[in-house]
Amino acid sequence: MFFEGSEKKIEVIVTPGCGSLRELGKAFWTEMVASANAEILSSISNEKCDAYLLSESSLFVWHDRFLMLTCGTTNLANAALRFIEQIGSDNIAFASYQRKNEYLSHLQSSAFADDLERIRARLPGNAYRIGHLDSHHHYIYTSSKPFQAAADDVTSELLMYHIRGEAADYLRAENQSAAEIRRLLTLDAMLPGFEFDDFLFEPFGYSINGICGERYMTIHITPQENSSYVSFETNLPLEGEHAQLFARLLAILNPGSWDVIGFNSGCNTQGFPAHLCLGSCALQTEQGYNIDFSHYQQLCHEVLIPEPM
Repeated sequence: MFFEGSEKKIEVIVTPGCGSLRELGKAFWTEMVASANAEILSSISNEKCDAYLLSESSLFVWHDRFLMLTCGTTNLANAALRFIEQIGSDNIAFASYQRKNEYLSHLQSSAFADDLERIRARLPGNAYRIGHLDSHHHYIYTSSKPFQAAADDVTSELLMYHIRGEAADYLRAENQSAAEIRRLLTLDAMLPGFEFDDFLFEPFGYSINGICGERYMTIHITPQENSSYVSFETNLPLEGEHAQLFARLLAILNPGSWDVIGFNSGCNTQGFPAHLCLGSCALQTEQGYNIDFSHYQQLCHEVLIPEPM
């Protein structure tokens, strides 16, 4: 069974005069999520953030911003445009829209170029492709309004492909449990102090959100053997006790290749499995976001078997 695991992502920061986005209430976000053809499954909250687990990925809402990821065949651009219409473009200080190339792009309801045209009509901005066109690559749009990113506004993404090993086998097995997946991923040890909310899909697939103050993390796993995909994202600074976070996840999930994308977050490859860096690039936006992208391939990862047609 095939499922398109790669995500589309929108992040919006509103102006101070807009008021708190958290006060818009769950009904507002439920409707916006539905416009992307997804639904809210559950949520957790603390004094800084509301985290919604979706049928296709996640939504995080802070007082001055929100972040929404959707996968499958969802149309996240619809949700982005609905938010702009409801809030008004004058109340948006900064927006970014990110989309990875899909395995089966012909099943999507739109392409990035279509999304970009619609979003730019309401909110002018710049767009780029990062990565190889004939391999894993990402499209990124950022609004062009005057704005200056805070020094601690960081995001780090680890996107893993073709996972193997004990954890991968369990993620494809019958009679899984969310508790056992959390144990395999060692999340309590890696992220002490986080409150988690997770969901195990049928027949397989797993999502988890975590929040600790204003910090968040999210993992989405599509374990299908021929098209496995795992995404991890956080706004934790990857230093100190969290410096080896990516390396530990790579050791557990053992992907054949992976992307690292950082927004004002450098990449520390210490502890990574033996690999080749097949490509990297850096992009600096006018608003002060330094975007770094690298694509890695693990050495001697798997033997390919011809498949009869």
